[in-house]
Order: sequence, then structure tokens, then C-alpha cells
Amino acid sequence: MIGKAGLILLMLWGCTLCGSQTSMQKSPQGTLDFGFVPSGVYETHAYFEPGPIGILFHMVHAFLHVVQPNPFPHDLVTKLAQQKLREVKQDYQKPENIVLTLQAIYYEIGFIVCASLGVLFVLFMPLVGLCFCMCRCCDNCGGEMHQRQKKNADCRRGCFVTLLFVTSLIISAGVLCAYSANQNLSTQLKGVRKLVNSNFRDLKTFVNDTPAQIDYLANQYNTAKYKVISDLDNIGPLLGSRICAQLGKEIIPALDGALSLAGAMRETKEALENMSVSREVLQEATNSLQVNLINEQVRLSNTLNDPACSAPGVSSTCSDIRRTLSQLSINANYSALPNVDTELANVKNVLKTDLSNIVQKGYSTFNDTPDLIKNQTKNIVADIKSILDDIGSNITSFSKQIPLQDTLANFTLYLSQSQSYVEDYYPVIDQYDFYRWMGCIIVCCMVVLIIAFNFLGLLCGTCGYDKHASPTTRGCISNTGGNLLMAGVGFSFMFSWVLMIIVMITFIVGGNVEKLVCEPFESRALFKVLDTPYLINPYWKNFLPGFLYQNPEIDLTFEKLYSNCKENKGIYTALQLDNIFNISEYLNTSMYTKDVVDVFEFVNVDLSDMVLLDANAKQNLLNFTNTGIVSINYEAYLAELNKGVTKVDLLSFANDLEDQADKLPKGALENALKGHASSIRFIHGQQVVPLEQAMSTLSQSVRLLQRTTSDLPNKVNNVIGALDAAQRLINSNGSLIIAQETEKYMEMMIGYFKQYIDWVKNSIIMEVAACKPIANVVDTVEILTCSFVADSLNTFWFGLGCCTVFLIPSIIISVKLAKFFRRMDSEDVYDDIETIPMKTMEIGNNGYHNERLHGIPNPVMTSIPSYDTMTRFPRASAPPRQAEWGD
Repeated sequence: MIGKAGLILLMLWGCTLCGSQTSMQKSPQGTLDFGFVPSGVYETHAYFEPGPIGILFHMVHAFLHVVQPNPFPHDLVTKLAQQKLREVKQDYQKPENIVLTLQAIYYEIGFIVCASLGVLFVLFMPLVGLCFCMCRCCDNCGGEMHQRQKKNADCRRGCFVTLLFVTSLIISAGVLCAYSANQNLSTQLKGVRKLVNSNFRDLKTFVNDTPAQIDYLANQYNTAKYKVISDLDNIGPLLGSRICAQLGKEIIPALDGALSLAGAMRETKEALENMSVSREVLQEATNSLQVNLINEQVRLSNTLNDPACSAPGVSSTCSDIRRTLSQLSINANYSALPNVDTELANVKNVLKTDLSNIVQKGYSTFNDTPDLIKNQTKNIVADIKSILDDIGSNITSFSKQIPLQDTLANFTLYLSQSQSYVEDYYPVIDQYDFYRWMGCIIVCCMVVLIIAFNFLGLLCGTCGYDKHASPTTRGCISNTGGNLLMAGVGFSFMFSWVLMIIVMITFIVGGNVEKLVCEPFESRALFKVLDTPYLINPYWKNFLPGFLYQNPEIDLTFEKLYSNCKENKGIYTALQLDNIFNISEYLNTSMYTKDVVDVFEFVNVDLSDMVLLDANAKQNLLNFTNTGIVSINYEAYLAELNKGVTKVDLLSFANDLEDQADKLPKGALENALKGHASSIRFIHGQQVVPLEQAMSTLSQSVRLLQRTTSDLPNKVNNVIGALDAAQRLINSNGSLIIAQETEKYMEMMIGYFKQYIDWVKNSIIMEVAACKPIANVVDTVEILTCSFVADSLNTFWFGLGCCTVFLIPSIIISVKLAKFFRRMDSEDVYDDIETIPMKTMEIGNNGYHNERLHGIPNPVMTSIPSYDTMTRFPRASAPPRQAEWGD
């Protein structure tokens, strides 16, 4: 069975599922490092930064938001998609269809209004141009070559020049915007090949890396295997230390107590020896001191009996000294202290048995438990290693049985064919892009031609204008400027409606693509439409799982697939392959762990030979309590030791004696007393000080023995009881403790395989066949559609529409301004008593100059025609009133 062969790789993990919850306590274990799953580096960076032209893109987006501020009509699009076109055509009068139509109109109202204005522009602009031309041919609408002179003519001309210049600048900005969008689209389309090829390379990397990743997962089994083998080779220290830790909770304190008593025995012997020696030393020293003090007392008494002490003023001092002579004697009597030789002999007899060595053997026997376990589990370790080798072989064979290579080879072939198919269309794309680019350039040239006429007209008209020249005598340059402006007007009428058609078509297409495709894609609303239940297939709740797995009930949506791939998760997670290939079931190996459990059941360490303390050693402890050290009268020792060596401090006595001698007259008595004081100090230094040191040593030994013997029988009984309890633990419960610790040890090794399994699961879910290239393909399509094409297209119509709309004020201003630049056939001239004398002018009744009035030629106005101006210019039959000069 393939499944069985594959599942055996995790046979140790199932042990964690076999026992009860109480046996699932995790033991401390090391963390295995399986490294990182090898993954290729994907080239595609599905992110587009437009650069400086992004400002224009944002302006267009803002304008579209004003035109269409409504949110994405999810419900409307869903309902329209669910309706079949045939049903809509046949049953358009149904109430629900009428409601959908009204909802669509409401959503598109902004585009409809703008498109309606564009249609009116297209219809009326040629008509208005035709009427304007016919009107000018009839010398109306500014077509008459006559200019009425007004007082504010210069102001009006300057205003028209400024307005036309500003309008032309705006049109220029618009055509630059359109040209930039056109060039940007061509530039971006040149990078399409690189972007698409990088996506194909990423997909191939995705396909080629998957087998290597699976092999890596299989090979990392060795990491867990080698760790288990290492622990098996160290089963003595690992399992033995666990068993020792449990048994040692009672064994170590018991042995420590026995070892402490063994040390106490040695200390007791030393203390008794010190007591015996110190007692004898003190007795001899005190006897010698007593003799010396008596001799000194006799000599001092003889000195005080000298006749010199009878002298007046001296006798009182001698009497005082004589009264203190009785203090020169010893104070302690060490000869009355009991002898400890018997107790010392008993202790030495007990110490003939080396209890410390016996206890150390107990320690050694206990500490040899790891070696004992290692020796008794050799066969079991060999069996488990053989099982591990079989698991490794099964893992390799199972990974080879997966038909992955054929599937990936077919997919690689499909990618290569798809790439070749796409590359075949690159020349076609370049060719059609050239046609599109050329068409856009021609359209921009139309606007540029009009702008050129405007700017040339402004240049010639402004530079050639002579304010001293009359309308009929304007120069050639000025007249040319006016003619150029009128030419711009003519081309504006010719091209504007064509431009508006282009703007209207691109506006409707590009605007709706932006609002219905690009913005919903960015907000993920487009995915929600695709994920609408029963939308694409009326019988499938979810189309994607129905198409892939024939199970439309699986909760797999386009949005989840895209989001998971965007986060570079594994294809297993993205496509929810657990619905057809549940890895948890394949990695559940509890049914295959019986062999491993049976092997560990044979672990049976025999500790029956472990003896902590034999009967002789225990009897030795009891004999120690019967040595008589408990009944020694330690209080009598301490009482004598607490007494001073002498009744009086000899140094103080010597000092007082010298002080008394100083009170005496200088002479032999004084010197004799001071000699006695020196002798007393000598006695103190030579006998009292060593005696005090011996007393201190005896005091320490006595107090040590007193502490040791305090409740000694109970202490010994407690140690023996603890040793008996530890021995019963080894003999009775040792096998249970060994079984428990063996199970924990087994769980520790199983934990390594569980780490491997968890790592495999996580790697398959997150790292193996990471589907970032799939999300990159979708993002690339969005970049091509929205960032490259839609944004450039929208920016093109935005700039071209700006140009087209501003052609209207350009036409009006150009017609008005041309009057100020073109040379007129006639002009208005009226009497002005301040500037033109009547005697120098011949003025007709109609106010116009006539060059041949009454047959007399007028050399000044020879350019004015001689025919009747009343017939030619009936509206100028009378001069304007003073109030009309400002009009």
C-alpha cells in the first residue's frame, strides 16, 4: 500500500495518541533545526510606480470620482451577470428588468450626462461652424471688413489677447497631457515583454523548485533519525539519569545521612582523644601551677615580714598586700572530671568497620544505574535502529511513487507553449501599438495646428500692431496675425467635433474600466462578484472548487486564493488541497506505532542487585549509639572549664603589687616587691596561658561531643529507617519507576518525530510550492490593464477633452481679436473739434469719408471706396453719441 508505505515515516508520532491524556505529559527535549526549505528567487515585482505622470493619473482619478462618486454596484453587477441576455431582450418590460435598468442608469448617470454633452457638442459644433461661415459670407458675425472705433478699443484688444493666450496655454497643457499619456502607454507596452517573461520564468521556477522542496522534506527525516540514534546511543545517561533522578529523591538523602554519621563517628573519636589528653594535661599543669603559686606566696610573705614593713607609712601598705596573698592559688579542680578512656575504646572498636567505604559503595552502585541500563538495553537499541532504517527506506520509496514529475513536466510544457504563443503576438502588439501611437499623434497634431495658428496669430498681431495706424491702414504683419487667428477658428470648427468623438468614446470605455474593473480589483470588490454563489454556474455554489474538485460546497473563493498567494503561502493552503488530499490523515500514524511500543515494552532494567547498606553496616550504626558517649557528664566538664585557672588574674595581681610598691620609699623593700610582681607575670606567661589554650581545646571537644550525642539514637534510627525505605523503593517500586521513565524517554524520542511532522505540515502549508507567482500573474494583468492601458487612456482623453472644451472660448476670442489685427476696408471717422479741423476734412452726411465728394479727390483717404456707404454700411448711417463711445 502506498499510503501505508508513506505513513510509516511517522510511526513514532502515533505513540503520543495511543496512551491516555495522563501519559501525554511532555518531557524536556531539544528543538531540532531542519533548516529552511529551498525556494527560488522570484524576479517579478508586481508593483507599478508611474513616476511624475502619476500626478496626472491622480487628477484623472479625482475627476472620475466627481463624475462617478457612487461605490461599486456589487448587487447590480451580480444581478446583471445572473440575467441572461436573451431573457433581458425578450422580457425587458418585466418589473425586475426595468428596476435593473434604472439602477444601471442611476449608477452611470455621470457618464451619461457627460456623454450627452459630448453628443450635443458633436452635433452642434459642425452646424454652428456651418452657420458661422454662411453668416460671415453675408458680412455678418464679424465678416464685414469694417470696424467701429470705440474709445476702449485698446483695453478690449489687450483683454482679448490675454484671454486667448491663457486659453491657448490651457489647450497646450491639455495636448501635452494627451501626448504624455500616449508616450507613456507606448513606453510601458515596451516593458510588457520583460514583465510577462519574468512571470513565465517565475512560474517555471515555481514548478522546478517543487520537486527539490519535496526531496528536501523527505531528506530532513535524517535530522530526526540521527537525533534519535544519538539519544539511543546515550540511553544510559539519558534514561539512567531520569531513573536516578526519581530514585535519588529517597536514596541520596538516606546515603547522605549514613555518610554524615560515618563522619560523626570519626569526629567523635577525635574529640574523645582530645578530651582524654586535655584532661591529663590540665591536671598536671594545675598541680605544677599550684606549687609555684604557693612558693611565690611564701616568698612574698617572707618579704612582707621584713622589719622595713614596720616603718611608719609602710606598715599599712604591707598589711594590704598581706591580705591579698590568699588569692594566689588555683581555682579549677580537673582531677575530679570523669575519665573517657572506656568510651574512647568503644568508639575505636566501632570504627574498625569502615562505614564510609560501605556508604561509598552504595553511592557507586546507585550511580552505576546508567551503565546498567545501557548494558541491559543493547538489543532493544539495535532493534529500534533497524526500524529507523526501514522508515527511511519507506520514505524514499513513497516520495518516488508520487506522480509529481509527470504532472510538473506537463505543466512545464504547457508554460513553454503558452510563452511561445504569447511571444508570437509581440510583433502584432508592437505593430498595432505603432498604429495607435500614430493615430494619437495625428490627433494631437490637429490640436497643435490650432494652437500654432493661435500663437502665431498672437505673435504677428501683437508685434505688427501699430496703434497710430487706422483700421484701414494696418500693416501686413498685423493683418497676417488676424488671418492666422481666423484660420485657427476654421480648423477648430473642422476638428473639434472629431476630437469630441474620440474623447467621448475613450471616456466611456476608459472611465468604466477604471470604475468597474480597476478600483474594484484594488478594493477586492471584483473578487466578491466572482465569488457570488451560483453566479458563473447556476448549479454550483462556489465555482472554483466546483471546477477544480467537482465539489462546489468547498469554501474556496477567488479572493481567498488570491490573498493566500499574495502572502506567498503554499499551493496546498491556497487551493485547500486538504479537501482532496488531507495531509493530517496521511500524517496520522498511530496505527503503525505498535511495533515501536512493543519494542520499548521490553525495556526491563533489573535493580535487584542494588544494595545501599548491608546489615553489618546498620549494626555498626547501632553499636555507635551504645559506646557510652551519650552518658558522659559533659556539664561537669563545662562547669570546670567555665571557671578561671586562678582565683585572681595574675597579671592584675602583679600590676596591683607594683602599684603598692611604688607607694613605698625607694629601697630594698620596693625592689623586692617589684621582683615578686615580675615572678608572678612570669608564672602567668609560662603556665597560665598554655593552660587556658588547653582548656579551650577541651571545651571545643566537649561541645562537639555534646552536639553529636544529642538525640543520637533517634538520628541513627532515622538514617536506618530512610535506608530501609530507599531499599524497599528499589526492590518494590523500582520496576514501576523504570517503566514510567522509559515511557517518558520514548515520548521524548517520539517528540523529535513529532517536530519533524509538524515542520513538514507547516512547510507544506506555507513554503512548499509557494504560489506567489500566481498572484503575480493576476497583479501583472491588473498592471497591464489598469496602470498601463486604462490610466494612460484616461489621461489621454482627459487632456484631449480639455483641449476640445477650450476650443469654444478660443474660437470666440479669436474671432473678436481678429478684428483688431486685420486690415479693414472701411472705418468710422467722426468730427472732433479738438483734433481734426472741419476745414481740412470733407465729411459725408453719413459720417464716412468719401474720397470723391463733389468730384474733388481726397488724397488722404484714397483707400476708402467711392460708392455709397449708406447702401454698403446701413448700420453706420449716423455717428455714435458721446455716451456710446465707451461701448
